[in-house]
Amino acid sequence: MGRGEWISDEAARQITEISSRLRRQVGLLIGRDGKVSHVLLGDQTQLTIPRLARERTGPGRLRGLRLVHTHLAGEPLSRDDITDLALLRLDLIAAITCTAGGFPDQAFLAHIDPEGEGAAPVVVLEGAHFHEVDFDFVEVVEEVEASLARGRRAKAVAGREGALLLGSFPPKAESAGAMEELAALCTACGLDPMEQVVQHRRRPDAKTVFGSGKLVEVITTALHRGATTLVFFQDLTPAQAKAITALSDLKVLDRTQVILDIFARQAGTREAKLRVELAQLTYLKPRLVGLFPQLSRLGGGIGTRGPGETKLEVDRRRIDSRIAHLKRQLTTVAAGQALRRRKRQRAGVPILSIVGYTNAGKTTLLNGLTASALEAADRPFATLDTASRRLRFPRDREVLITDTVGFIRDLPESLLGAFKATLDELADADVLLHVVDCAAADFRDQIATVDGLLAELGLAGTPRVLVFNKVDALDPEQATRRCREWGAIGCSAIDRATLRPLMAALEPRLFPEGKGDRTLFRHS
Repeated sequence: MGRGEWISDEAARQITEISSRLRRQVGLLIGRDGKVSHVLLGDQTQLTIPRLARERTGPGRLRGLRLVHTHLAGEPLSRDDITDLALLRLDLIAAITCTAGGFPDQAFLAHIDPEGEGAAPVVVLEGAHFHEVDFDFVEVVEEVEASLARGRRAKAVAGREGALLLGSFPPKAESAGAMEELAALCTACGLDPMEQVVQHRRRPDAKTVFGSGKLVEVITTALHRGATTLVFFQDLTPAQAKAITALSDLKVLDRTQVILDIFARQAGTREAKLRVELAQLTYLKPRLVGLFPQLSRLGGGIGTRGPGETKLEVDRRRIDSRIAHLKRQLTTVAAGQALRRRKRQRAGVPILSIVGYTNAGKTTLLNGLTASALEAADRPFATLDTASRRLRFPRDREVLITDTVGFIRDLPESLLGAFKATLDELADADVLLHVVDCAAADFRDQIATVDGLLAELGLAGTPRVLVFNKVDALDPEQATRRCREWGAIGCSAIDRATLRPLMAALEPRLFPEGKGDRTLFRHS
């Protein structure tokens, strides 16, 4: 076989002759050295490619195999052929039709598009007679891999893993805010959001969320962009995660996994670390066992322990044991927290707790009010551990002000439970300071999310002050109008001068004179 040949005349003649005689598709998987690695035998309409080794499937590389197979009805490359080309990162896919006498007739070829443009980034060549095909296989493969390598080098220079963000939403549903929030979460956990792909359909595909056709386009786009990770807005079921992973060599994550990763990176105290690990194991357990439901039928007694026990069953038992251990440790931590809360209550110090959507500026506000220097970063979940400081009012009166973890829409129940102790602190608050980023496009949705979560925690009746932060990012008239509409106090947490109206509004509510009314104004 010559250097630029995609198949020799002799090999093409052999597979068309055999295919014509058996009335079944015949295929060859051929390596870069021209040697045949697999001979495939299908039926009249298709053949199945076996699971292939992954040695050459790193980012920026094709698999080093080309598939040449026969078609019996004179048809061109099928959609399944193009799917195999994209998902398996084949060097080339070719279909050769057969004459009545079993000779090669028409040839149809396709390869990955080196430019990676279009909805389906592959190049499908126009069909031609087999002996008239003018195609330099080696030149095309080298061009494609050089293009992929350039994208990979660009990502290497950036120093972060590239990720494609995927979301499936109902028709006409607003998705921009949700996807931008997902991008911020990915950035916070060390990923580089490269592109957002949104699909609007009545319900996500039960098997792969997007559907196999759209997913092929996404995976091929990831190949060209140098992305190594797919991040889904929707939580993936164990079956969906398994099916999507089987289609490509990309890392597959969902939004909950990203949030868990952020929590794991930023947890500082022993309690936070325990609760993050508990949430991670709770999330992992059904995904570990769910892939192999037959494991649940194994007994846990004599005859199932020891060397004969499957690794996954061992892992499941270890997870159960670790979860039980973490819960015992957290019970001890909770007892200590309860003791400290009782001491504060006996001291009679009012408690002011800051709540709000993640990245609304809660920690910055606490720093501004108390002249503290807690870390306040412009990223989701910069604060995970409860922080408390003394806030002094005139006449030597003080309150204890606490910062809490930020809320987020569609917060998984396991994550809410993971920080139950942090949120339990809110039950002791005399006043909740609800901080809102009033410059956010979806600030109304953020308010509704926080209100809903507080109601779930049984705190809907706790007195609350609404604070619109970041008013400096709005036109002054718009900021004033927005504050008036919601009955909120406007401020900029980075400008302490703007905090004086907030302090003036808080003092009579935290320190009512005599039997004065302590009812706070609330938003509707």
